[in-house]
Amino acid sequence: MVNANLAVEFDKVNKWFDDFHVLKDIDLKISTGEKIVICGPSGSGKSTLVRCVNSLERHDSGTIVVHGKEVNNKLSRISEISSEVGMVFQQFNLFPHLTVKENLILGPMKARGLSKKEAEERAMKLLERVKIPEQVSKYPHQLSGGQQQRVAIARSLCMEPKIMLFDEPTSALDPEMIAEVLDVIIDLAQEGITMVVVTHEMGFAKKAADRMIFMDEGRIVETGTPDNFFNNPQTERCKLFLEQILQH
Repeated sequence: MVNANLAVEFDKVNKWFDDFHVLKDIDLKISTGEKIVICGPSGSGKSTLVRCVNSLERHDSGTIVVHGKEVNNKLSRISEISSEVGMVFQQFNLFPHLTVKENLILGPMKARGLSKKEAEERAMKLLERVKIPEQVSKYPHQLSGGQQQRVAIARSLCMEPKIMLFDEPTSALDPEMIAEVLDVIIDLAQEGITMVVVTHEMGFAKKAADRMIFMDEGRIVETGTPDNFFNNPQTERCKLFLEQILQH
């Protein structure tokens, strides 16, 4: 029986890259509507964990269930889950030869069967939501990095996903552009969509997260509310990480 309150469940999930054991016995339940921030040092498995949700990486053992559907290697299942899960990457992954509007309407027309008019109306609403409707006719190279990332967020939202994954969405941005993208994600967080965000932006985490997850060497070392996580970390490893990252 499907638990409607559960968006994603990892059960004893393992992943190797050749001899490198990148995810080790991951157990994690993410509730529908929950905002999760995953942090940890480089190489700890954060991005791999997120990418396993929509089969951008294949896990080697254990089970991952997304809204009651088990993630497996069947193309039909991969397509089914991908259509429910939006993903925003470090690099913006926009089509350079298409305008902002064309980038946004392509998916809804091809995958959701929307008419061009319906797709354009949805695209304009979402460009207003990410505060750049005036950029609709431009090409990606004419936009700043922050604007490109906001287009990427709008493009994901055009597919009306149930879950949004963000893999270090600000790491490729200049410092002054980080805030504009994080503000958009904070606005989204207030709208009830399930979100999993890999980030080092701890100010954002304090504002937006329901729960913090700290990873190290392929394992979930610590979880907790932002208040507990930042003010009362339970492990020495987490304390050390926070000391290092909060000094910057």
